[in-house]
Amino acid sequence: MHQRPFKQIDVFSDQPGYGNPVAVVLDAQDLSESDMRRFAAWTNLSETTFLLPPTEAGRAAGADYRVRIFSPNGELPFAGHPTLGTCHAWLQAGNAPRVAGMVMQESALGLVRVEHSGSTLAFAAPPLARSAPSPALVPLIASALGVRPQQIRGAQLLDNGPVWLGLLLDSAETVLGLKPDHARLKDLGQDVGVIHVGPQASDMRQPGAVVRAFAAPMGNPEDPVTGTLNASLAEWLIADGLAPPSYLVAQGECLGRAGRVHIRQDDAGQIWVGGQAVTCIEGTVLL
Repeated sequence: MHQRPFKQIDVFSDQPGYGNPVAVVLDAQDLSESDMRRFAAWTNLSETTFLLPPTEAGRAAGADYRVRIFSPNGELPFAGHPTLGTCHAWLQAGNAPRVAGMVMQESALGLVRVEHSGSTLAFAAPPLARSAPSPALVPLIASALGVRPQQIRGAQLLDNGPVWLGLLLDSAETVLGLKPDHARLKDLGQDVGVIHVGPQASDMRQPGAVVRAFAAPMGNPEDPVTGTLNASLAEWLIADGLAPPSYLVAQGECLGRAGRVHIRQDDAGQIWVGGQAVTCIEGTVLL
């Protein structure tokens, strides 16, 4: 075992304790997969990441570093807030990307681009596969959420790694007033993301959308701030003209958080999901 540099980063917030935390081990060389699994279970955060040098193929493709992402239950190919938190930790440790302003992260999903400008980081949303959900599923989910069918304005199955049932709801009050039956949601086996996009969403000075994420099947009844869900919701809603090309999301209020997620579609059609990050804990870990 060795003392390894370690940080705990709060993502999608510039205030400690108001975003979504991720643990980052900055030097994971010679750690086994079982070591990583054990430590991720011990931190008991939704994700813990481990920084490694790029693989030979990754380096040839331009990767600046490689990351492995673990939940307490196992490894994930990609996750949004761990990507931004890891990049924040890597840059704060004094590293610099090969291309100024653009970090290239190698993960199990492949190469992920992360823009950094000032205090804001943004990842390129991975490709999305989406489809209409089973007609029988939506009423069951609606009942478990405590929402009336007429309050649902749209529904899609969204797959960008994790699979979410995305629901577009009629108002921010409906989203914030949900009191889900998490045991029923777990039995139904479907993670659910809900969103309302307001009429002034294109004004980036204030949140124009509100999101909540319910992931009881993964053991996380409500996630504070969710990068991959916001990515898939944005790709769906912008493509269908249900949201403007850029908007600001508020997420986490029902859990006492104040997450802010910046959504932007560039001229090439790529969706970027970004926010700020702050280091809350810094030191070493015996691992």
